[in-house]
Amino acid sequence: MINVTLIGTGGMIPLPNRFLASCLIEYNGKSILIDCGEGCQISLHKGKLSINKIEVILITHCHADHITGLPGLLLTIGNQSRTEPLYIMGPKGSYEIINSLLMVCGYLPFEVRIIEISDDKPVQFEHIGLNITSIPLSHHISCLGYSLELKLKPHFLPEKAKKLNIPVGFWRLLHNGENIQIDDNTITPNMVLGEERNPIKISYVTDTRPTKYINEVVKDSDLFICEGMYGDDEQYENALDKKHMLFSEAANIAKAANVKELWLTHYSPSLKNPEDYIENTTKIFSNTFTGFDLMTKKITSK
Repeated sequence: MINVTLIGTGGMIPLPNRFLASCLIEYNGKSILIDCGEGCQISLHKGKLSINKIEVILITHCHADHITGLPGLLLTIGNQSRTEPLYIMGPKGSYEIINSLLMVCGYLPFEVRIIEISDDKPVQFEHIGLNITSIPLSHHISCLGYSLELKLKPHFLPEKAKKLNIPVGFWRLLHNGENIQIDDNTITPNMVLGEERNPIKISYVTDTRPTKYINEVVKDSDLFICEGMYGDDEQYENALDKKHMLFSEAANIAKAANVKELWLTHYSPSLKNPEDYIENTTKIFSNTFTGFDLMTKKITSK
């Protein structure tokens, strides 16, 4: 099971009822934080979400509203006696900026490992048991989205194992993909497993114009979290100039990419009531929701 929580849903500046856009992905007792703007840890505390379980912080880009919460968050984590390394990963050019920002932390009792990811094409890596793919975006500076997948093992079929007289002690090995030997017979996993299962997939994209990489990487996501800086289609020229997206553009991506559910986030401070514009999205992609701070969803195995 994966738990997804929007820590904040605002863009540019935090508001009294809307912190800056950030997301927490929890799996198997550990978590990945996407972005960390001003006030991020306050919202985490309000949601009673464990800060010390964060293993990786994925940064979309190094604008202030996405990174200036890092020093305070890391100091709080340090005060909770953490000693294990913590990874911060972001696009090209982020190492120097983040490293400079962390100078105000002084001493931390754990190592911070800053890793830059190429923005030329999607890059795949793994953390906390999830397969992660970066998504090159189109903003004023180097910017990345992220898609996280949990691969699901095929179901083990006990009735097949019993027909083959396979002792129960070997079942786990077969389910983990290992061959076993019984007398002179080799038993392979495909002999006792069901069909391949689609992974659980969560994708997160903010601060960008639509790009081909978004459609390609977020395809078939169970949950697609996408920026909706502006709700009104009349704001198109503004979105084009500032390299952000309209609600309707996010909906068109969701439809084209065959995702199951769309959450909008990263609203303009001037967008007081995002729900007033939801019809601009649902008429294109019906399963759309306007995100709000601490909105959460548990995604379970299929």
